[in-house]
Amino acid sequence: MRIAVDVMGGDHGPGVVIGGLRMALRSGFRPGVVFLVGQQDRIEQELRDQGLQDDCLRVVHAAEVLTMDDRPVQALRRKPDCSIIRALELVAAGEADAAISMGNTGGIFAAATFKLGRLPGVDRGAIAAVIPTPERAFVLVDAGANIECKPLHLVQYAVMGSVYAREVLQVASPRVGLMNVGREDGKGNELTQEAFKLLKRTPLNFVGNIEGHDLFADRVDVVVCDGFVGNVILKTCESLALAMFGMLKRELNRNLKRRLGAMLAGNAFRTLRRRLDPEAYGGAPLLGFRGTVLKVHGSARERAWCSALLITAQTLRHHVRETIAEQIAATNALLEDRPAPSAPSLP
Repeated sequence: MRIAVDVMGGDHGPGVVIGGLRMALRSGFRPGVVFLVGQQDRIEQELRDQGLQDDCLRVVHAAEVLTMDDRPVQALRRKPDCSIIRALELVAAGEADAAISMGNTGGIFAAATFKLGRLPGVDRGAIAAVIPTPERAFVLVDAGANIECKPLHLVQYAVMGSVYAREVLQVASPRVGLMNVGREDGKGNELTQEAFKLLKRTPLNFVGNIEGHDLFADRVDVVVCDGFVGNVILKTCESLALAMFGMLKRELNRNLKRRLGAMLAGNAFRTLRRRLDPEAYGGAPLLGFRGTVLKVHGSARERAWCSALLITAQTLRHHVRETIAEQIAATNALLEDRPAPSAPSLP
């Protein structure tokens, strides 16, 4: 197992990446090789500062950094030696099995598209976000990569999200829901109505249309939508969680009686926080590409990076990329009323 880690970018610099790697190694994470891609002097200094030495570590120099302010496609042309490109080039060349980055989301997606390419039969790659709920997490696809979609794209997102939920989240038969403005079969615009008809023809565990209030009611394991809707859902969930915890903290500190009550209920609050902690899921996988890629949030701390490494290892062990390729080929054949082809050959 060989993983290329883009050490640059993000809000907190290389320190959190190295710290998360150290946590993962101490927890039993044993890769064959971890390529630390970025500015060599900064990486080596951070390794010395944290006292991290391991035979699996290899530093790969990349002089440039793709910043959050860079426009993805133009920046990739102007910064060919940036760490995101170098990490994905290792995957494209077969030297690494997966890449992880907390850099510019658009840059990572564009680099994956140009450097790796999509799996056979996949029309559009997608960003999947794992969103925790009080019962269990659901996979949101697409979480912001593709603003304009066709019905077949939504079907392919459903296939990819279902594979990820089954193999990584360990959901035996993921329930797939199509985000809409109502549950009735005829609801929605032309896109969702046509996607609904196609999804009904697939062997997926499709439960039909869902609404916003179904997201946290344990009705679905995979939520399918275009990238515009998905990104609104994702950002709303993130901001609502922060707002709710902030409000709760302020109210519990209003007076001594409330503070004493909070102390008594401390275990319950800690359990709830752990259950709803997005850092446990590492980041957002980019699905549908000829390589395994995980996007870590730019503000992530060490625990999120540790989770990202463990989740990436699990994704590789469960052959998620290969399974997606097989099921996309079978679904395309089914919708086109032709025999399913043999499994596509992947590098």
